[in-house]
Amino acid sequence: MKRFFSLILLPILLLTGCSAKPESQLTAQERTELYRSAIQDARSQDENDAYPIITSDADDMAPLLLELMGLSAGDMSAYAISASAMNVRAYGVAAVYPAEGKDETVKEALRDFVDRQKQSFEQYLADQYDIAANARLETLEDGTILLVMCDGQDQVFTAIRSAVEAGAKG
Repeated sequence: MKRFFSLILLPILLLTGCSAKPESQLTAQERTELYRSAIQDARSQDENDAYPIITSDADDMAPLLLELMGLSAGDMSAYAISASAMNVRAYGVAAVYPAEGKDETVKEALRDFVDRQKQSFEQYLADQYDIAANARLETLEDGTILLVMCDGQDQVFTAIRSAVEAGAKG
């Protein structure tokens, strides 16, 4: 009788296991494009016009923005970054997929960026200090590190997170 149940259960278990769809693995290029479009779609047209999204160290603004955020291209396997290069607004949005073993390096760099922004505006522009103080920095389920520091950061964060999570699952 045990053997009979084993013979019946085995195919059922095998079929159940085969039907589970593995999470899609995005290439670095696909992930970068996902990040770029998620950031662009979450922002207003004015912000898209004012703050370019950097996705490669070949972009003209890349050296400046990467240095501003304390990141290096070698720390990331995919990224899309946008920030205010001038010290008049607390603005920074970054979706980063860290290179192998660089999770803490990336998070620390982005934390330091937020701290520098808070220090810059603490005695200068109170409204910009509040934006920096309310910045959101989290690691998403797929390993993406997401920083959102801007007006309406909760709404922008949620929109980017939703787009990244939907795109990562394919």
